[in-house]
Amino acid sequence: MQQFGSDNYSGICPEVLSALIKANTGSQPAYGNDEYTYKVSKKIREIFECDCEVFFVFNGTAANSLSLASLCRSYHSVICHETAHIETDECGAPEFASNGSKLLLANGENGKLNPKNIEKLATKRTDIHYPKPKVISITQSNELGVTYSLEEIKAIKKVANKFNLKIHMDGARFANALVSLGCSAADMTWRVGVDVLSFGGTKNGMAFGEAVVFFDTKLAEDFEYRVKQAGQLSSKMRFISAQWLGILENDIWLKNAKNANDMATYFSQAVENIDGVHLMFPVNANEVFIKLSSEVEVKLRKIGWIFHAFIGGANRFVFSWDSTKKRVDELIKDIMD
Repeated sequence: MQQFGSDNYSGICPEVLSALIKANTGSQPAYGNDEYTYKVSKKIREIFECDCEVFFVFNGTAANSLSLASLCRSYHSVICHETAHIETDECGAPEFASNGSKLLLANGENGKLNPKNIEKLATKRTDIHYPKPKVISITQSNELGVTYSLEEIKAIKKVANKFNLKIHMDGARFANALVSLGCSAADMTWRVGVDVLSFGGTKNGMAFGEAVVFFDTKLAEDFEYRVKQAGQLSSKMRFISAQWLGILENDIWLKNAKNANDMATYFSQAVENIDGVHLMFPVNANEVFIKLSSEVEVKLRKIGWIFHAFIGGANRFVFSWDSTKKRVDELIKDIMD
């Protein structure tokens, strides 16, 4: 039965599966020298409307950690929100990949960094005994299911310029944020000051594979060596690249994200007025955080629903490219009964 514990629970969308089968015909050069990698790199440059550098890795932890390592030296630090995935869910990988760059944690309403808290950390200490701030990392949409507006990112870029900081965007759910804001990929990234993006595909219908997109191409120097050294260079890269072609062509990635977002909105609107249910954060993308009474929570788990406890006692429900209204209605009914 379909669950809403994570969008990683979903399968491969038909277009991606078809692209994989097509790529499994004949031989292609290895290590990214194949026609699929060439085509999808060109497609990504078209989507972002710039001559960016594009690399492919297996997963989001690698995309985040290696891209941050390319922006930092070991004595630098990364400013991020205290709920950021790089802090809470990557087992120290960003520090490991950079040989020790420290994460500096800020709070902020609804899981978002703001210029005031960034500046507070950037100026906390300036002596040689403290790791020098070098990067701001934001997540779009973020770990609480909330998106940064373009104006908010512009404001972060302003403070980044003031302190000579680079901006990394964790875009594990990039497509969901893009659909939510209704803007272009360029508008949400390099046009508002993002230097490098971890571009997520796995949560949006792919089997595996993320892209690292450098808008400031100087920062991509020797990045291919980082990818190789980290064990993230796929010898049969066409099977990562072909998936990206399958999801990007005909805007399947946006269609998938829209369904996930729509199901999250539908669910949140249906449950927010139920007794014993409290909506914890705004619903901007495909994640919904609700606080349930202990009785309802225990009942749902006994029935067989899978969901995760989160910040402040919230329970997280995540909707996917293949979430159906019928199955969401079943969850709503079980919460109400």
